[in-house]
Amino acid sequence: MFRSMTAYGRAAQVSDSREITVELKSVNSKFLDLTVKAPRTLSPLEARIKSAITAHPISRGRVDVFINYANSSSSGNTLALDSAYAEGYLAALYELRDRFGLKDDISVMTVAQNRDIFTVREVGEDLDAIWEELLPVIDEACREFVEERVREGENLRRDILAKISHLRELVDRIEEISKGEIEAARDRITQRLVTILADNRITVDENRILTECAIWADKIAIDEELVRLRSHFSALEAMAELDTPVGRKFDFQLQESGREINTIGSKCQNAEIAKLVVEMKNESEKIREQIQNIE
Repeated sequence: MFRSMTAYGRAAQVSDSREITVELKSVNSKFLDLTVKAPRTLSPLEARIKSAITAHPISRGRVDVFINYANSSSSGNTLALDSAYAEGYLAALYELRDRFGLKDDISVMTVAQNRDIFTVREVGEDLDAIWEELLPVIDEACREFVEERVREGENLRRDILAKISHLRELVDRIEEISKGEIEAARDRITQRLVTILADNRITVDENRILTECAIWADKIAIDEELVRLRSHFSALEAMAELDTPVGRKFDFQLQESGREINTIGSKCQNAEIAKLVVEMKNESEKIREQIQNIE
């Protein structure tokens, strides 16, 4: 099963007192990079939130989680000064003033514009009660998120399999051309050697000529590369049917097939085969671009 690394999921719940919204957005990443952005009230729950998300089949991608939370029944907020932060902030302002000879307009109102010097605590919040309501919303958003990954992944899978099928057709055409090409090339080199030897009045050693032609033909033969290439295609098609994340394995296998294509290109002496090799490289690159989106 292919799962795309780009997706979006959202869920919301409104009860008598609490309103909760959870959103998940993701883009490509080699590893799982999970970021939770939530109100300070929920900060103590961040570890539980991440565990709840990773309990779903989400193993790769940069995933941003946005949680909005409001409690209309809260008895109010308490605003407190973060004394340690405020002292450091003021010290930095005074140093800035003295070092650069700036006008001293430091006042309560200007300092208070930096909201980080205050801490806000909601009174009477029960974290366990919040979690009981928050967890189902997270799960619902994650399910929608994963379902969208699967839908997009299936589209990518079909497209990639179609491209692999096209690559197989190109391999068949290259194989057909190469069969006649080796025979024709053997005849050409034999004739050329006979002509050169005759022009230089050298006795023709037919066994030696056949040996040289056989060595040369072996150097340009691509039978083994075509066999390995088909094997790589079969492995890629098998991976496309797995239920586990296959993005990295698929990319590695695609690199191996790319090496075989390059070898065929370096061996070929035929313009038509060279053109087909270029087409195979282009198709493989399209697959590589697609696979970057796969989990």
